[in-house]
Amino acid sequence: MSGTASEWGRIDPDGTVYVRTAEGERAIGSWQAGDAEAGLAYYFRKYEDLATEVDLLHRRLESGAGDPATTKSTAAELRGSLATAAVIGDLGSLDARLERIIAESDQKAGERAAARQQARAEAVAAKEALVTEAEKLAAESTSWKSAGDRLRAMVDEWKHIKGVDRRTDETLWKRFAAAREAFARRRGQHFAQLDAERSSAREAKEQLVARAEELATSSDWRETAATMRELMTEWKASPRAARDVEDALWTRFRAAQDAFFTRRSATFAERDAELTDNLRRKEEILSEAELLDLRDPRAAQDALRDLQMRFDSIGHVPRDAIRRVEDRMRAAEQRVRDAVDSAWRGSSAARSPFLAALQDRLAEAEQRLERARKSGDPERIARAEAEVAQRRSLLPR
Repeated sequence: MSGTASEWGRIDPDGTVYVRTAEGERAIGSWQAGDAEAGLAYYFRKYEDLATEVDLLHRRLESGAGDPATTKSTAAELRGSLATAAVIGDLGSLDARLERIIAESDQKAGERAAARQQARAEAVAAKEALVTEAEKLAAESTSWKSAGDRLRAMVDEWKHIKGVDRRTDETLWKRFAAAREAFARRRGQHFAQLDAERSSAREAKEQLVARAEELATSSDWRETAATMRELMTEWKASPRAARDVEDALWTRFRAAQDAFFTRRSATFAERDAELTDNLRRKEEILSEAELLDLRDPRAAQDALRDLQMRFDSIGHVPRDAIRRVEDRMRAAEQRVRDAVDSAWRGSSAARSPFLAALQDRLAEAEQRLERARKSGDPERIARAEAEVAQRRSLLPR
């Protein structure tokens, strides 16, 4: 913004307030509350509030935080209001800036659309590559285990590729699934022919050993443990093979079972120790947060932000302690928030309505963050934390 209130407006002796525009003077109100200088200052402050709103809108668009369509709509609405705005200031420059914001919104919307189109093309190409590879494995591979492992891994890769339209995705998936089924049929025929050459007892026990050894390195503790127990039940129910074969197969089978359950026990013990240590560290941070000195609310708020970052960087705690530590942190945050709000109300009774709205939006974002943390959804928590950080950055220090 440029100039002073007297450059852009005046107040007649009868109290009528005028703003100067490129089209001429326009009456915007009446001032009877004091001298003309005070009136001009009042209407100039309203112009500054409007200019601040336009500036924040532009900054959000440039930073990528603002949605282009929403920004364009807001800018158009603000621009349309300038013709009747009861403010004193350089309305022409505001109009020009809003026009520029609208144009930049269109440009960014186009860039986003192009990026989405490019991402879709890349996603389609990635899935087509998986289909081609799967069809080649299905038709040619005789490395049954490695090819099967690769096909299972490809399913996970497929799930992580996003952005393909439903029709294209369904067409590609049918080809992919058909290739997997073709491979499974070929593998099944191969092992059926092989199994026919073996005795029924040895065949059953070797299959159980192969399955147990495949699962021995698994980290899917719950499902694999249940499967291991089922394999043991099948082993006991199966006929015995020749003694030397039976003993050799049993040694391998038992070793696979022991390897898995030993790893699982070690992992659970390590996990429990880690959770307990995480709880201790979080409780230390909570103690600091609960003892923050509120005589300087702004300093307390800055200190709390640092504590929150340290608190959130620590991993999980025991399930029965989650609610307790989260409630303590929420209480500490509310204590500081109340102090800041109290200081804000006491020192800023005449603050800008727009800045007051920013403060309210921050409070709403903090409430959403609290609900997100209670939900336990990492993506939701991350989005809520980003929103709180962004809204805090808009408030003056």
